[in-house]
Amino acid sequence: MSLHPTLQPYADAWTQSIEAISELVTPLVEGEWNRRTPCPGWSVRDVVSHVIGMECEMLGDPRPIHTLPRDLYHVTNEHQRYMEMQVDVRRHHTAPEMTSELEYTVIRRNRQMRNESREPDAKIRGLHGQETALEDAMITRAFDVWVHEQDLRTALGRPGNLDSPGAHIARDVLLGRLPKAIAKDAQAPRSSAIVLDVHGPIEFLRTIRVDINGRGTLETSPALGPAASFALDWETFVRLACGRVTPEAAADRIKAEGDPGLTAAILRHFSVTP
Repeated sequence: MSLHPTLQPYADAWTQSIEAISELVTPLVEGEWNRRTPCPGWSVRDVVSHVIGMECEMLGDPRPIHTLPRDLYHVTNEHQRYMEMQVDVRRHHTAPEMTSELEYTVIRRNRQMRNESREPDAKIRGLHGQETALEDAMITRAFDVWVHEQDLRTALGRPGNLDSPGAHIARDVLLGRLPKAIAKDAQAPRSSAIVLDVHGPIEFLRTIRVDINGRGTLETSPALGPAASFALDWETFVRLACGRVTPEAAADRIKAEGDPGLTAAILRHFSVTP
């Protein structure tokens, strides 16, 4: 048996993004691994360490036994501590050590996916030891690897793949998370509509409706007289939703219309990644 057809697009997107990461970092000299990325607190080496670490967890490898330093300012909660463990344990690895481990991990993961015959709803061990559906785990990995590919491209001045298969998965993941952020966290008014008009390599127009009970839903139909609307380019949308840029820093690339208090609240809660 082979990978379930439902899962193949996620495997393909993951493969393209992780091969792009490998191509980006393989020629780097030692100092370039220390370049700062848009991912808060992480260098190029740290982003690649994170990618390696998460793929090792998908392989079922034991987590490293390691004590984090106390002066990591960007680590403020347990989820971040969990993620940081795989990063900090590799902080002193050399460039050849990093590229070798990345290559070996990709080979192992490709083999794992080629041999994967379970159904999309099969339960597997996910982050923090919690059970998750195989399909959800593969979507998360395709999303995560594409976002970190973009982090590396920004750090290295090598833009690209903004319309790749991973980008389309990222669009769906981020749009799936925004209704709750806008309805609950930003407290958009009940019985209102918020419009997102995104242009660029990936274009879409979406409406987030907040019902009488304060629950947000995503729709493709346009809204007449929305409470707020936002027009922005795809790359800015991604960077905002992934917490890579603040609304203030991206203000010149966002056209917001509606009540200023509401638009400001929505932009404050636009970041939907942990």
